[in-house]
Amino acid sequence: MKKEITNLLLGIAAGAAAGAIAGILMAPDKGAKTRKSISKSVGASKKDLAQTMKEKVDELKYEVNGMVDEMQKKLNDAELKMKKRAKKVEKKTNKSTRKIPVG
Repeated sequence: MKKEITNLLLGIAAGAAAGAIAGILMAPDKGAKTRKSISKSVGASKKDLAQTMKEKVDELKYEVNGMVDEMQKKLNDAELKMKKRAKKVEKKTNKSTRKIPVG
């Protein structure tokens, strides 16, 4: 998942940079107008990138929370198994000590 996010973000950044460069090279307008256009384009790309990052962070949080819940369940299950085994051992120990003659 982490590699997918990294690739996505790199793709977005590369696309924004390529668009800005293409805009500069192919701009028929004067410098000030071109800069304004590029500024708007970069602003829009920034917003898109921020939204994409927010969505990916939310997805990651959801997945991590799911893993934490799953691990907590496994820990609880393991605790129950250990308690059951401890009770069995305790019962066996109590039975064994009753058989030992005293005196």
